[in-house]
Amino acid sequence: MTDRTKKNGAQWGAAAWVAGVLAVLAALPFAASGRLPDRLATHWGGATPNGSMPLWAAALLPALVWAVLALSIAFAGRRGGSPSGPWVGASLLSGGVFLAGAQASIVRANLDRTDWKDAASVGTGVAITAVVAVAAGALGRLAGRRAELPTGPIRPAEGDVMEIPAGERRVWLSRTSNPWLHLIGVLTGLVAAAGTAAAAGGLIGVEWALIAPFAFASLGMFAFASVQARVTEAGLEVSFGPLGWPARRWTAGNIVSARVENRRPAQVGGWGYRLSGLGTTVMLRSGECLVIHARKGPEFAVSIDDAERGAALLNALATKQQAGA
Repeated sequence: MTDRTKKNGAQWGAAAWVAGVLAVLAALPFAASGRLPDRLATHWGGATPNGSMPLWAAALLPALVWAVLALSIAFAGRRGGSPSGPWVGASLLSGGVFLAGAQASIVRANLDRTDWKDAASVGTGVAITAVVAVAAGALGRLAGRRAELPTGPIRPAEGDVMEIPAGERRVWLSRTSNPWLHLIGVLTGLVAAAGTAAAAGGLIGVEWALIAPFAFASLGMFAFASVQARVTEAGLEVSFGPLGWPARRWTAGNIVSARVENRRPAQVGGWGYRLSGLGTTVMLRSGECLVIHARKGPEFAVSIDDAERGAALLNALATKQQAGA
């Protein structure tokens, strides 16, 4: 998976998120128009509404604010040379969640009122929305920062076993992601978010049969759409998803050997975390995989870039452990 492909995948995911939030902001008031007054309360002084807008303005103004915000973030990110940096993802996540939650709170407050002055308070809804938005932003920043961790400098391996000079330590780090799985995760997440927003706005009941499957599908896609492999003196760690969880670990002493092998999805039964006659394979793209043969259990393979150096370093560490045993 090239850096350009990864960047395109991130950009498509961000674009889908922006478009989905835009649709929720604009469509939610119109979807409830039959149960709303001609003008909607849109501003409150404490628990009492003191400002209103016609329905079309209440629908389109937040959408316009979101569009300007998203374009500004994208423009600032490009000028800064990092269009998919941690602060960009954090801003888009927190901003989208907050605006969508606020819009749902406004619709619910005006629902089944004949006059906007009779609208209910939005204090609780906005407070909950703010907390969720901050949490979403923090997760987005954490995921973005983790994705920018630098790869430790390692000279190319000269064979199957890397030569490590006495007194030196070597670290190897590599990542791979599948932009299509990320895009599917965004789309299924948007369906769950739209259902949640409609329930928060009072348009429908909490339809767990709709929300839960799409939410779990989105979480599953994000959890296994990217993988990071790291080799240190301790051994091999393979972690999944933007937050590096879940993870699998093998100590250097428990690895018999490591190698590079070309594998295709058809060989292992498809994409993602697969179990087959070849053992366990984390398949995110066709091509070279880092394959380890552990002392216990089936072989484990992960489709990762620069697998040759990772295998060479693992073999060197395993040999060192065996020599010291």
